[in-house]
Amino acid sequence: MELGLETIGNACLIVHDKGPVLATDPWIEGPAYFGSWITSHEIPDEQYANIKAAEFLWISHGHPDHLSHESLGQLKDKKILLADHYGGRIARDLRNDGFDVTVMSDGQWMQLSERVRVLTIGDIQQDSTLLVDIDGRLIVNSNDASDLGAGPFVKSIIDTYDVSFLMCLTGYGDADMINFFDENGERIPAPALKQEPLLDGIESHLRNFGIRYYVPFSAQHNYQRSDSVWARSCATPLSAYEGQFQSDLHEMLPPFCRFDFVSDEATAIDPPARPDVVIPCEHFGDNWSDELDAEDRAKVEAYLQPITHLHSFLGYINFRVGGRDNRIVLNSEHALGITFEAPRASLMTSIEYRIFDDLMIGNYVKTTLHGPWPRQGTAALYPDLIPFIGKYADNGGARTPTELKAYFDAYRARGMFSLADPLAQAAVDRYR
Repeated sequence: MELGLETIGNACLIVHDKGPVLATDPWIEGPAYFGSWITSHEIPDEQYANIKAAEFLWISHGHPDHLSHESLGQLKDKKILLADHYGGRIARDLRNDGFDVTVMSDGQWMQLSERVRVLTIGDIQQDSTLLVDIDGRLIVNSNDASDLGAGPFVKSIIDTYDVSFLMCLTGYGDADMINFFDENGERIPAPALKQEPLLDGIESHLRNFGIRYYVPFSAQHNYQRSDSVWARSCATPLSAYEGQFQSDLHEMLPPFCRFDFVSDEATAIDPPARPDVVIPCEHFGDNWSDELDAEDRAKVEAYLQPITHLHSFLGYINFRVGGRDNRIVLNSEHALGITFEAPRASLMTSIEYRIFDDLMIGNYVKTTLHGPWPRQGTAALYPDLIPFIGKYADNGGARTPTELKAYFDAYRARGMFSLADPLAQAAVDRYR
């Protein structure tokens, strides 16, 4: 392609200027989340070759459906671009693996080719948004990121373009921990089973930001582990998007598409869907009968206890492994508790490598809430639990009040930091 874009895989945008220049979040090999997820469709040979031919890769954040180590093993010669994530974990790890990494300053354009330049914005949740200018047309790739304060800045840029595209996560809502059980051991139906809302608010978002085209993005996965295939009915098939978008002013493009900017034509890419397969969890090293030993339990406690925010609201976290409970007491004065029933191998891997998010999003871990939680289901894990473990502690290295203050102050200083959820805002405002 002379000039234009392609979308393929889960969240992969390929940018062309006299050939491939940039590919984003290239998950092109292997599974994610301890074998639970696989891309819903094959990567066609043409797009696979284009990704491998691109000079630059941009990686939005550390989740393995975006930062796939197995995929990067096929792309060792690339120049990797990252947002300025506090703590620098991704950049440090990739450099240690021998990659050429550039950390981009927030809000600053970087020229990649004669007609392609990029700008990225990191956010408090260790995610990021990428803006791509392709010869005067703008792509806004927000993948899994929410607007955490950068909206006015992004809109000010969009307003200078006649043609713009938005690529962001939509779907039924399974791209998070949704595997909840009550205290009697009965599964609580996930809201994603209702298969709504699919494109809730997208048209108004396009209208408010003045964006013409929308590409469904970052939700093209399926489940394959024997203990997570229950969630297939929560995933979003491509057919779900058909007929869901009605607008005279905006246009939804196919999730997998090619847009040629020379001919001004958009065409669908029709890759084959992967067949539904069920792979035993033992194939990925997990056996649900394995128990924690004393050394394992000590590692879990050493991982959790330094995350001091947990002590401010949570009485205990219990890990039920191999049918045995392992209760980590955080603050006995609090009535709230939570049980994560998990297989030993992936639990201990998530503790060792500090990738707790990866354990949760696989949706084979069973979660039970105990006590009077103010929110139920997935919402209960936010803003005080998952962000403080997976985002601020694991990725940002911020566990103590002093470290959390430095973390949040760094994002406040960037001038693009606000949280629409009052509870989330209150949680971070404690650290000033």
